Amino acid sequence: MATIQLEIVSPDKVVYAADISMLIVRSTGGELGILPKHAPLVTGLMPHAMRVRLNSSDRDEQLIAVSGGFMEVTPEKITVLATAAEQPIDIDINRAQRAMDRAQERIAAFHQGGDEARNIDIERAQLALRRAIARLRATGTEIENLK
Repeated sequence: MATIQLEIVSPDKVVYAADISMLIVRSTGGELGILPKHAPLVTGLMPHAMRVRLNSSDRDEQLIAVSGGFMEVTPEKITVLATAAEQPIDIDINRAQRAMDRAQERIAAFHQGGDEARNIDIERAQLALRRAIARLRATGTEIENLK
């Protein structure tokens, strides 16, 4: 079975490094599946839970939360330079849930208008919501109250 080297790096550490069979990411241009011997590529990444397949089986898949960044692909290696990246074991689920709730409250307050809405940076709140959702999805947490 052919593999490709994956390295996910955040500003403070190497978050993940392994030989994998496939990486599925959400780029700024849409969802991409990267296999061994992929054509060279550089793209921006959206906040999401990237899917790492260690072999050709869907059952052997890991999720890693990324908060955006860039990805460089060569035929032999994938390098992800992430703003922040976390493996599920490193994610505080309660903290991620609170972050999602706060972001949803800020977005709702913005859309309701009024004096409070003027102080809300809607793009920042939406980005915070996407980051929190990515973290929760990476842990396999059911997201019930997504508005």
